Amino acid sequence: MADPAKAFGDPIFAAGLDALQQPEKLLDAYFRSSAVGLCIYDAESRYLAINDALARMNGVPAEDHIGKTAREILGDYASRVEADVQQVISTGEAKHHCHGSGHLPGRADVGHWACHLVPIKNADGKVTQICSVVLEVTEQKRLERSLEEVGGRLSREAGRFQTLLDIGGILAANWDVPKVFPAISARLRRLFRQEYADFSLFEAGSGLLVRQAEDFPMGKGQLRGVPIYASESPGGRALQRKTPLIYSYDQLQLFNAEIAKKLLAEGIRSLCCIPLLRPWGPLGVLVLGSTRQNAFHPGDLDLLHQVAAQLATAIENQRTAAEIEALQQRLGEEKKYLEDDARDQGHFGEIIGDSPALRHAMDQAALVASSDATVLVLGETGTGKELVARAIHHMSNRRDRAFIKVNCAAIPTGLLESELYGHERGAFTGAVARKIGRMELADGGTLFLDEIGEIPLELQPKLLRVLQDQEFERLGSNRTLKVNLRLVAATNRDLVRSVAEHKFRNDLFYRINVFPIQLPSLRQRREDIPVLVRHFVRKFALRMDRHIETIPNETMKALTAWSWPGNVRELENLMERSVIMTHGPALRVPLRELRQESPTLAACSDSTLDNAEREHILRVLRETGGMLSGPNGAAQRLGLKRTTLQSKMQRLKIARSDYSDASNSDSRAS
Repeated sequence: MADPAKAFGDPIFAAGLDALQQPEKLLDAYFRSSAVGLCIYDAESRYLAINDALARMNGVPAEDHIGKTAREILGDYASRVEADVQQVISTGEAKHHCHGSGHLPGRADVGHWACHLVPIKNADGKVTQICSVVLEVTEQKRLERSLEEVGGRLSREAGRFQTLLDIGGILAANWDVPKVFPAISARLRRLFRQEYADFSLFEAGSGLLVRQAEDFPMGKGQLRGVPIYASESPGGRALQRKTPLIYSYDQLQLFNAEIAKKLLAEGIRSLCCIPLLRPWGPLGVLVLGSTRQNAFHPGDLDLLHQVAAQLATAIENQRTAAEIEALQQRLGEEKKYLEDDARDQGHFGEIIGDSPALRHAMDQAALVASSDATVLVLGETGTGKELVARAIHHMSNRRDRAFIKVNCAAIPTGLLESELYGHERGAFTGAVARKIGRMELADGGTLFLDEIGEIPLELQPKLLRVLQDQEFERLGSNRTLKVNLRLVAATNRDLVRSVAEHKFRNDLFYRINVFPIQLPSLRQRREDIPVLVRHFVRKFALRMDRHIETIPNETMKALTAWSWPGNVRELENLMERSVIMTHGPALRVPLRELRQESPTLAACSDSTLDNAEREHILRVLRETGGMLSGPNGAAQRLGLKRTTLQSKMQRLKIARSDYSDASNSDSRAS
């Protein structure tokens, strides 16, 4: 601080120290000042003289000072004055820059002063009087204090603003709030020194606040797994009222909720709960806890409300991004399935056949298609169960939505659950990204579960829940997803026997066996075999650019007589091989291969196939007049090498007389 003597102005130096030896001159020079207080004490600290400025500072009229001691005027503050006066008298030295603050009896407020004490000596050089020059600095002190308070507030506001910027930067870099929550809690701890922080999201279906992240380094683990009911917890009350709430230790004890009791057991003595709100409704709650009582104040709520708003926005942005990603993934998956569906339609463009058994199955499919009932398609392998399922979908009201198929036997057991229901990132080793399951892809459409009898027992209850409640959770997620799908299942197993052997749940069987459709095997509709043969030959010949004009009668009889354990699929594969092997206008079927596929069935039909092949070769030999080679020979017409034809003739015991006699007979007849 500047020298008060200089602050008082030049007159004190113009008068000089000699003026202090003559009180009359001093009083005349300074007592008229309105800003500077001046008085003269004797050795007993009695007032000998005082100007009006100092009298106003003391709150007592000037005339009431004369003859009275400093203690009578200044009260307890006089102790400071008396000590300073005695020091000047004893040392004979002036005392400068004395500062004091106190409450005087004559004033209502606390005052602040700066003063100088100058000794006044007599002719013998003895100090007999003290001159006190006083400047009141109360307003200056108030201004300094106000500036300090403003500076403190600005510093605190700057710290709060920086905290908001830091949290905003954290959330801008990563919207995954549970992952970055420890960093956010660390920023808040710099201001609030909280020991506990968490945030939970409200689940409307269960009425629970589901904890998403927790930062409690000193916790004892008592909060782990404790359910938080929104209707009775401190955080739930803040969420219901849609306003931040601060709870003291006594208020926390009034809660019967288990979470409140566990917080108290962990040593929490004060709690601050801030709801995460969005325009469409409550989202969740941010909770800060401290082991200190009254750790949070109403002035803190504005900042915490802004932090909660940032968290709510980040959570909503993350959900929106996840939904967009899920929609994009779903569109991509649907596109892939639709492309697969289109390709499959090329292979199975229509259901071939007009037998009574097939017509009955198709009538059943048409009858149930318009409903949303679950359909169970039964039949042997290769009978066209998927084709019937597609037909049901295309005849239903869901025809414009996706038809999603899952072959339960083709997917490893460990991956089937993820394939059906999807998974979150990190749900298991190798889950590097979120996956949309087939259930979600089928939302609004039809889900076809082929070989449903192969689903493991441990997955069947989850499938039953989907069928009953139309809801499920992805692997690694506690969020319940709703779906609206129609299930068509298929199997070649005897599910009744599987239920009896405890390999298939009976409640799931009853749930999928709402409308069973039994597809006939190919041997049960033999009248459809010629139509199917012509259809497949036409399709593969067109694809391979072959010109096949005829199918020998003996070949067709052999194909019709075969038992076809693989049903239509086996017939289709055989026709594809036959077209590949055929180089002439007549279809060449490797009938011998049928006998090699199943020894048991071959034993029953071996003679039939041999007879058919023998009759076919004899007919061609008769038409060619027994000529084996050459452009018009039997080998060329049969699509065989001459040596191969000779080998077959030897195996089938075809002698020259078998076809030459017939030719001669025809010649004689003509």
